[in-house]
Amino acid sequence: MKWKRIFTIAGGFMVFALLSGCAGDQGPSPKEQRARATRNLGEAYMAEGNYTKALGELLKAEKMTPDDPYVHNDLGLTYLAKNNPEKAVGHFEKAVELNPDYSAARNNLGSAYVELKKWDKAIECFEKVSKDLLYMTPHYPLSNLGYVYYMKGEYQKAEQYYRKALEMKRDFPKALHGLGQVYLATGDLKKAIKKLEQAVEKAPQAAPFYMDLGRAYTENYQYNKALQVYKKAAAIAEDTDLADKAEAAAERVMEKY
Repeated sequence: MKWKRIFTIAGGFMVFALLSGCAGDQGPSPKEQRARATRNLGEAYMAEGNYTKALGELLKAEKMTPDDPYVHNDLGLTYLAKNNPEKAVGHFEKAVELNPDYSAARNNLGSAYVELKKWDKAIECFEKVSKDLLYMTPHYPLSNLGYVYYMKGEYQKAEQYYRKALEMKRDFPKALHGLGQVYLATGDLKKAIKKLEQAVEKAPQAAPFYMDLGRAYTENYQYNKALQVYKKAAAIAEDTDLADKAEAAAERVMEKY
């Protein structure tokens, strides 16, 4: 799901500061200036959600400056958005190779591994980022670790990492939702409902959160509340497969009345 992927990567897309490529007072060469302008245009297309045009500009920038780690990170994000995690991995790996301290790219590499279900490789990336004391958003890799362990069925570890993420940012919707999923999986419906209600409060347009909350209400025999949140999910995700699933879930709940 594209929405989930956007939440998984480290803070999404950002425009990076221009870096001087020359020593002393000498400014960037004309070639470097063209490459940066091209990269900036690609990033602008990324911000608009036009990933096809973004890819075209970023590939041009890569040809001009093949050793720019930020170009490779941008290309990785673009390939992820275009549902090509295999190519994304290659560019994120190149970004980290060029700049081993580039934690945002390493976190994004972990996210690409998640898309490929390479859980152990993802864990390795997220653990390294979580230990970077200079990383500005540590709740992202911690929450990502929670998700990976949840997918591996290691619910105790998943809970631990989601809680650590919430210690860093107490209202982080992804971690609240993740804890709700963990409690659903372990049968603790009271805790699941509490965390999922908090998640939808903090992210009221996140249709997948409503789907899990609807499931929790249904399993707890709160059918009226389940029906309401499934309808909410269908409205948010209008004209998508998720909307169809929400409508089908609502119909099943109505049969229980």
